[in-house]
This record gives sequence, C-alpha cells and structure tokens, in this order.
Amino acid sequence: MSIRNESELNGMKKASEAVASTLKEMTAFARPGISTKELDEFGAKVLADFGAKSAPYLTYGFPGWTCISVNQEFCHGIPSQKRILQEGDLVNIDVSAELDGFWSDNGNSFVLGPDIHGHQELVDASKDILQKAISAIKGGIRISDVGHLMETEAKRRGYKVIKNLTGHGVGRSLHEEPSEIANYRDKFNRTRFKKNSVVAIETFIATDSTFADTLSDGWTMVGNKGGFMAQHEHTILITDSEPEILTEMNGIWT
Repeated sequence: MSIRNESELNGMKKASEAVASTLKEMTAFARPGISTKELDEFGAKVLADFGAKSAPYLTYGFPGWTCISVNQEFCHGIPSQKRILQEGDLVNIDVSAELDGFWSDNGNSFVLGPDIHGHQELVDASKDILQKAISAIKGGIRISDVGHLMETEAKRRGYKVIKNLTGHGVGRSLHEEPSEIANYRDKFNRTRFKKNSVVAIETFIATDSTFADTLSDGWTMVGNKGGFMAQHEHTILITDSEPEILTEMNGIWT
C-alpha cells in the first residue's frame, strides 16, 4: 500500500508492533521439548492480546496461526502436536496478521540452543543480507537491483537463493503490488520501489537448493535439492533515504 496520511501510518505501525512483538516472544518461548503446535498457540495468544488476527488463516485458511518450519522445511510449516523441537534445530517462524484493516508481516530463522549442527553461519548470512538489502532500498531504486545485491552477497558466502519465493507489497492485504521482490536479478522486472509504499522484504538463503517444492500436505515447502534455508523478514516503509523498519522491534538483528 501507499501511505497517504498519518492515520494510515499509525495503523501500519500498530499492526507491525503486533506481529513484531509476537515473533520476538515466540522466538524467546521456543525451547527443546515443546511441540510446534504449543509454540503456535502461544503466538496466537500474543496476537489476540493485541486484537490482531492471523493473516495466513484469514487469507488462505492455513491450518495454524503462524507458520513454523523446522530443519529441512523451508517455509509454510504447519504447527503440529507431533513435531517436537530439539536442541540444535534450525527453526523458522513467520508471523503475519491483520489489525484494524492493516496487515504486516515478519519472519525469523534461528538455531534453538547450541549450534550443534552448524546452522548459525547460514542464519547469520541471511540476517546480514537482509540488513544490506534494506539499507539499499529507497524510492526510485529498481527492485531487480536489490535482488542482484542479495544474490551476489549469498554467492559470496557460498550460498544460493530460492527463486520461487519472494518478498511482496503489504498493507491493506497480506500480498499486494509489487507482488514479487525476488532475491535475484529478474531482468524482466523493471519495477522500481516507490516512496511512501509499504513492502515486506524477505531473504531466502539456502545451502543447496534454488527452488522450493510443496509437500503433499499442500503447505510445507522444502528444497528441490534438499539442504537448509534461512529466512528473515521485515515490513518497511520506503522513503527518499533509508527505509523506516516498521517491524524493527522483533529484534532479529540483536
């Protein structure tokens, strides 16, 4: 969406506070021995305390309030009572919600406890790449140029990017124009970022795969060549200089 007045900006800030606080609290609540369903229900309560409603449930009828993916699951993981978190797991939580007609989105990948499986380097790369990408965004910049920056940084660190998962516009619904903010240079995308618009910028940094495939459950996505992926996401307001990070309080960089 394009922010036209202070009221709309305040609405986006409140929705972003709800998803960012929920993501931060869920990350802190995650621990070995609990199920992803228990973690999801904890997040649902935090959202409800803000008066916010789960975006994937509202938009797609997703069978959970948040998306929780573990290890080889890349994204859109369904919370399950049977999926018990273990020490060293690579966990991704994606929280998006609607509040008073405004929608916001954010995500975080992290290692649960000690890094016994060696995932932290991937997580750190994803965080750093998101930070560099957001710092490069302002009104008039080509979306494809930021995608090129993200892929270049990933390759420099020995990683790949997932080409069929992208960031997107957000604000009055979960997915808006620009519909695709890719992690690579899409030579066919001549769209530029627009001042005062709100977008969700996401990394999809992978060890082995370049595409994500959907499992038989209809939701969970994994790599076409296996391996692991880290995703980090902020909802931002584009300006003439560095963007305003509306979900900054989620603490993924601290």
